[in-house]
Amino acid sequence: MTFLFVLGGLIALVAGGDLLVRGAVNLARSLSVPPLVIGLTLVGFGTSAPELVTSLQAALSGSPGLAVGNVVGSNIGNVLLILGIAALMAPIAVDTRALWRDGAVLAGATALGMWAMTQGTIGRATGAVFVLALVAYVFTTLVLERRRASETAAIYTAEADLLAQHPTRTGRDALLTIAGLVLTVLGARYLVQGAVGIAASMGVSETVIGLTIVAIGTSMPELVTSVMAVRRGEGAVALGNVIGSNVFNLLGILGITALVVPIQVPAQILNVDIWVMAAATVALLVFATTGARVSRREAGALLAAYGAYLGWLLITA
Repeated sequence: MTFLFVLGGLIALVAGGDLLVRGAVNLARSLSVPPLVIGLTLVGFGTSAPELVTSLQAALSGSPGLAVGNVVGSNIGNVLLILGIAALMAPIAVDTRALWRDGAVLAGATALGMWAMTQGTIGRATGAVFVLALVAYVFTTLVLERRRASETAAIYTAEADLLAQHPTRTGRDALLTIAGLVLTVLGARYLVQGAVGIAASMGVSETVIGLTIVAIGTSMPELVTSVMAVRRGEGAVALGNVIGSNVFNLLGILGITALVVPIQVPAQILNVDIWVMAAATVALLVFATTGARVSRREAGALLAAYGAYLGWLLITA
């Protein structure tokens, strides 16, 4: 039953997240919201809705290992697995000017997240700082990009255009949004229940389950978006999706979750996994900067590193 809970929860999370984003995007289009705003907020952060709801559910259920492991594991998987798969499909050309700002924000968010986690507990005050930092980042980006056209603005607009533009019907789109939200919440509940059960039955920590099964499952929307982008020749969108998702995971998910309930950070994450997350972030920035692209060889290195990381988790579980 625990495996069925996990499988059903993951399916509901992915389906719910997709419905939520598509319904919200169509509603925004019917209200004439600019594509730049849609791409940066609804699409860019909407794909992280499964991680947010899952971490909230885990924290409220007294499973901090799942809550923090989900965030850290998702950030590791986004870079090593998802970006690796995308760049293996086709080398990703990088506009270094577009990378400077968002890459710097990702580096700053990673450093801030690591500092908060090394304190042992992420409290409400820290959570508030994280959320305010995220709001400031989004607001500043919107103001700057609406004043002048840039490569960064083009990436966010292309993210919005990835979703097929159907004729907008307010009633239908509202129902899709509500249905997506309900499915996401229910999926997170069953996923957390199943993950706790699997950890108990297999004799492994909830943290390991959060870093692997839960993190990979909740990152499926980012994988779908990145693969779609590469298939349409929009490799920069795949890279932007990974960077935006990782920023939101650290500032938004950790921040909102800590605002609701302070999070106790497991020792395993402090000792190893946050450093793997930091190394993955550095690798992303180095690969994206050198040669102005992420090559297939670099993609292979990312995937090999993720395989080694999962192998280490399984061996030491």
